[in-house]
Amino acid sequence: MVSASQLRAQWSQSFAPADRTLPAMLTRQAGRFAQKPLVAAGGTTWTYADTYEAAARCAGTLRSAGIEPGDRVTVICSNRIEFLEIVQLQHILSNCAARLLVMEAAYAENLALLHPPELAIEAIWLIDPTTDVRIGKVVSTSMPRGSERRAAAAVGPGDLALILYTSGTTGPSKGVCCPQAQYFWWAVNTASLLQLRADDVLCTSLPLFHTNALNTFYQALLTGSSVCFEMRFSASRFFASLAHHRATVTYVLGAMVPILLSRPCSAEEAAHAVRIALAPGVPAQFHEEFTQRTGIRLLDGWGSTETNFVLGTTMEHQKPGLMGPVFEGFQARVVDDQDNDVAADAPGELVVRADDPSAFATGYFRAPEKTAEAWRNRWFHTGDRVVRQSDGYFRFIDRLKDTIRRRGENISSFEVEQVLLSHAGVANAAAFPVRSPLAEDEVMAAVILHPGQQLTEAELIAFCEPRLPYFAIPRYLEFVRELPTTESGKVQKYKLRERGVTEKTWDRETAHDSRTQQAEARKRPPT
Repeated sequence: MVSASQLRAQWSQSFAPADRTLPAMLTRQAGRFAQKPLVAAGGTTWTYADTYEAAARCAGTLRSAGIEPGDRVTVICSNRIEFLEIVQLQHILSNCAARLLVMEAAYAENLALLHPPELAIEAIWLIDPTTDVRIGKVVSTSMPRGSERRAAAAVGPGDLALILYTSGTTGPSKGVCCPQAQYFWWAVNTASLLQLRADDVLCTSLPLFHTNALNTFYQALLTGSSVCFEMRFSASRFFASLAHHRATVTYVLGAMVPILLSRPCSAEEAAHAVRIALAPGVPAQFHEEFTQRTGIRLLDGWGSTETNFVLGTTMEHQKPGLMGPVFEGFQARVVDDQDNDVAADAPGELVVRADDPSAFATGYFRAPEKTAEAWRNRWFHTGDRVVRQSDGYFRFIDRLKDTIRRRGENISSFEVEQVLLSHAGVANAAAFPVRSPLAEDEVMAAVILHPGQQLTEAELIAFCEPRLPYFAIPRYLEFVRELPTTESGKVQKYKLRERGVTEKTWDRETAHDSRTQQAEARKRPPT
C-alpha cells in the first residue's frame, strides 16, 4: 500500500502552487474524469463535466446580476443549514455584508426578526419560489437559470474562497476567512491519511457549511473519486444509506458513534462496503465495539476551521483516544499562558502553524482584535488544552474555556463526560462549570439516558466515585431530553452555563445533608 507520505507528495506535485484553487482543480479534473460521477445530493448526480458546466453557468448568472469579485454571497438551503438561531443569522448576515442571499423558501420564517438596516442585502434569490420572502424593502425573485458560461476565474491560492462561521459553542460565531489553497491542503492531507483511491465512493451526512463536509467534496475532486451527500444524519438510516450509495468511506463526529451503538444490533450494520470512517473525537472505549459490529475502522485526528489536518496518522499507527502525532507540513507545540513550551506529558494550550503557504485561514472577517489574539506570536492558538506525550502523540484534555476550576484543581469536563458516557445507561452527557457561593466553580452535568433506562442521580454518582478524583465528581446532575447543539452536533456549553442550576437539578450535597439528617433522626430516642 502506498504510504500517506507518498500520497501527500504525489498529490502535492500534481498541482503546481498556482493551481491549488477550486477553479483550477475543477477545470483540470473535469478534463480528466469528464463523465465520471463527482457529486450526488438530493437525488441529483453530477459528473465532473456537469459540475464544471454548472459552475461556469452559475458564474455567468452572478456576474449578470452585478456580483463582482470580492462580493459576498450568502447561501441558506437544506444541505447547508437545517436549523437557524435568529441571533446567529443576524450576526452572520450583518458581519459578512453579503449583497446577495440565495435560499430555499422553507427557511423564510428565520428572516422575520432580522433588522434590515444592519444588512447589506440587495437581492434575494429563491431556489424554489413557492412564496415571497422579504428583508426590509428587498423582495425575493426566482433564482435566474440558463446564463451564459464564464471561464474559470483567475484567482490565486491565497485569495479568499469562503467565509465559514465557527460553531458558536462559546458565544457568537466568527467568520473564518479561508483561502483557496486551504481546502486543497485539507483534501491532500485527509485523502493521504484515509489513503483514498480513485474508485472510492465517499458518503457523508454532515452539513455542507461545515469544514468536514466541504473537505469531503475536495477529497473527491482531488482524487478522482465520487462523493454522496445525505440531507442530514439519521441513526436509523445511516447504514442503509451507506449500502444504497455503495460507499467505501464515510465521516462521523464523536457523538454520532455512541448514538449508533445505542441502537439494537442489526444485519444492516455490516451490509455495506465501507472500510474506514474519519471520526474525530470518538471516545476510545467505542472504537473496538464499533469496528466489531460494523466492520468500519475509525480514524481520529485533529483540525479546525482555521487550520487543517494537523494531527493524525494512518490506521496502522493510530492509538484510540489519542489525536495522533504532527502530520507532515505542520508544526505543533504545547505552551503555557505566556507561550512558553511545557514539558512532555504536562497540559497546556495547543498552538500550531503550517509550512505550506495558505494552508491555514488568514483570520476572522471584520474582527482584527480576534485575529490578533488567535494568531499571536506567529502561531495559531487553538484554545484546546492538550498533552503531548513522550512518544509524540497528542491527547485532548478539554477546551480551555470549558476547564472547571474547583478546590484549586483544574478539572477536564471532557474526562468527566467520558466517565459518564461509560455508564451503560447514559446516551450523552455534557459537563460544565456553575458558580458556587464560595466564588469558585462547581461541576454540573446534563445527562441524557438511553430510552427505557432506569437510573437515579445517586446511582450515577456512585458509579463515578471510583472512576474520578473526588474533586471532579459532579455536585449537580440534571437528566434532560436533549442538549443544545450546533448544526454540526457540538454541544453549546455556554447555553448550559447560562441556564445553570434549575429547580429540576439534583444537588449531591443537599442529598447528602438530607441522608445525614435522616440518619441522625433514626439515632435519636423517641420522645
